[in-house]
Amino acid sequence: NLTVVTLDDLVKALANTIGKKGMSHEDQEKLAEWILSFFGYTDEVIDNKLTSEDRDVFYWLEEEGFLTTTQEEVHLKKGKLWRIHYWILKKDQILRIAHQCEDDVCGPDDPSAVYNNMDDDMWKARER
Repeated sequence: NLTVVTLDDLVKALANTIGKKGMSHEDQEKLAEWILSFFGYTDEVIDNKLTSEDRDVFYWLEEEGFLTTTQEEVHLKKGKLWRIHYWILKKDQILRIAHQCEDDVCGPDDPSAVYNNMDDDMWKARER
C-alpha cells in the first residue's frame, strides 16, 4: 500500500474523532507522534514489540477505527505452530476521517457526516 499518512493527517483524524470527545489538541498531537513512532513509513507493527500499556492504547485506537489486527501462522521445524500478531494502521480510513470536514463542508449538524465515518466493512455489511 503506497498510501502515506502524515503527522498532519493523523492529527486531523484524531481531531475529528477523539477531539470531539474532549481530548485537547496538544494531546492529539502527542498521540499522533506516538502512533507514528511505532509505524513510521510502514503499515504494520508486530504485537511483541508493545508493552502492555502500549497494547491498551492500541486496542483503544482499534475501537476508534485507526488500527486493525491480523495474524500469521508460521510452522516451526518441530511441527509447532507459531502465531504472529500484527497491528495494521488503517491508512485509508484515517485519511477519510482526516479530510471529511475540510473547508467546513460538513459540520456536526450535517446528517451526511455519519456516512463519512463509516468504513468499508460497514458498507459491505449493509450490502448483504
